[in-house]
Amino acid sequence: MRLQSEHLATLLAIVDAGTFDGAARRLHITPSAVSQRVKALEVEVGQVVIVRSTPCRATSAGEVLVRLARQQALLESEALAGLTAVAGERVDLPIAVNADSMSTWFGAVLGEVAAWDDVVLRVHVEDQDHSARLLRSGEVLGAVTSDPTSVQGCSTEPLVTLRYVPAATPGIVERHRGRRGIDWATMPLVRFNDKDDIQQRILDRHGVTNVPPTHQVPDGGGFVAAVRAGLGWGALLTTQLVPGLESGDLVRLGSRDHVDVPLYWQRWRLPSERLDRLSAALRTAAEAAGPTARRRTTRPAAATPATLHTRR
Repeated sequence: MRLQSEHLATLLAIVDAGTFDGAARRLHITPSAVSQRVKALEVEVGQVVIVRSTPCRATSAGEVLVRLARQQALLESEALAGLTAVAGERVDLPIAVNADSMSTWFGAVLGEVAAWDDVVLRVHVEDQDHSARLLRSGEVLGAVTSDPTSVQGCSTEPLVTLRYVPAATPGIVERHRGRRGIDWATMPLVRFNDKDDIQQRILDRHGVTNVPPTHQVPDGGGFVAAVRAGLGWGALLTTQLVPGLESGDLVRLGSRDHVDVPLYWQRWRLPSERLDRLSAALRTAAEAAGPTARRRTTRPAAATPATLHTRR
């Protein structure tokens, strides 16, 4: 069996655009031609490769082909750029990054990429579970993730460790102060989404078995604003916490309470100069992260503790 490159490119266009019509516009062909190419590819491999939903998504078999198509597209783009050296020719680099990194240390990476005239960066802001799926499906070439286990075909290297510290307004602390200190069991909390388990880990350390009133604010800036407004306590990054401490709007809860979330860079093992350059920019930004995060200098051991979700 020899897969036709135009069929793979059509599959990739459908996944990226989300619809057959969107793929047709990207490829400058008719939707009918897109449909014919997909059917031909499915006959060729003997399996359905696209779920015809809104948006369209690849099946398990399709994900294997999307990975191949993404890798071929990257290598072909780099080869053509090297041969023609045409001004304005750019290589597409889709990656996944968690929102807390986007709002802190990853900004330095964006500043570095801004000076490159041969790359188009497409950032998916996703939690670590979804970023691993994006790597497996081939939708992204690399991901900043809290999962140290490499997706098949990818390499993994440690980047930084984000430290989250519990904090609240002085008013809410006073209302929930008991004889032995803070009453963690009754004090409301704020979490980012259903996968945000950072606050729960702190509650577990204090032996809280019930579920306190829990507000949900699935937005990075909104989460911090909710904590500063006194909606509930929440675990904040150092850079998010310090302004509130300095203004007196927030107080730290527990001098030793914190949760550390190590982050890793996973990327497809491809001979790509642009992807190598992006990886180097990530390492540099991680080294310079300063108080936002601490550099991990060793690879994770074979046996690692349960993965923490990156909240945002």
